[in-house]
Amino acid sequence: MDQRLTDLLQQFQLERLEANLFRGESRDIGSPQVFGGQVLGQALMAAYSTIEGRVVHSLHAYFLRRGDFNLPIVYQVDRSRDGQSFSSRRVIAIQNGEQIFTFSASFQEPEDGLDHQVDMPKVPPPESLADSSHPPADVLERLPEKVRSFLMRERPFELRRVEPLDVWQSSAAPPLQNVWLRAVGRLPDDDRLHRSLLAYVSDYNLLATATLPHAIGMLDGSLITASLDHAMWFHRPFRLDDWLLYSMDSPSASGARGFTRGSVYTRDGKLVASAAQEGLIRVVAKCP
Repeated sequence: MDQRLTDLLQQFQLERLEANLFRGESRDIGSPQVFGGQVLGQALMAAYSTIEGRVVHSLHAYFLRRGDFNLPIVYQVDRSRDGQSFSSRRVIAIQNGEQIFTFSASFQEPEDGLDHQVDMPKVPPPESLADSSHPPADVLERLPEKVRSFLMRERPFELRRVEPLDVWQSSAAPPLQNVWLRAVGRLPDDDRLHRSLLAYVSDYNLLATATLPHAIGMLDGSLITASLDHAMWFHRPFRLDDWLLYSMDSPSASGARGFTRGSVYTRDGKLVASAAQEGLIRVVAKCP
């Protein structure tokens, strides 16, 4: 298996400390704090560790404090309810004796019912697009060393953008992004893992969609951004080692907050998951 995937999967092999208490490893991905997707995915795996025969259909989470990637995170699971068809779980993520994250999820016995969905956006197939996991060489050579180092980190997912990434964002653009993504190699046949990893990768690019209409790029130096909450709904089975389209839009930004939505489709057009996030987007004076 690709070493990037091996390391990612290790983060999702939580250590069980007690019946409802788990510990997960943290990773430095180049950001100042623990990547929010890591906490989200590990919390879901912790909740799943107390579930039998049911699949997650929704989750709602709040980011309370910055996590320290130098330390593991402890996940405390509350088995709120196990009914005839649904189970509810609450999870608290803890570092240094403080809550950094809270999470609720609902799980359901698989059953049949009504079935419909909206159509997938008409976008080029992933094979026709360039690998955009890293910026082009002519862009990289003009970036500051710290930014270049962050953008060139090897990641466990391949990305192919429909709309090219403009790191300077010199002009306003519609608040829309479409990105094909998949794991860089074959994943185990474990539906729990695929759903937890989609929670992880759903934090990629989502909040940045809200900055596109304002011509403020990641190198501008006048923004403070942070995820405040994150919600997901899982509609249908999928595999994250085959191409998925992550279609994102931002209906609103106000009050120093940006609101964004995402829809995840398989390459044959099935809507498999939806996401929503609100984040802090605070404009500050540029550093001299």
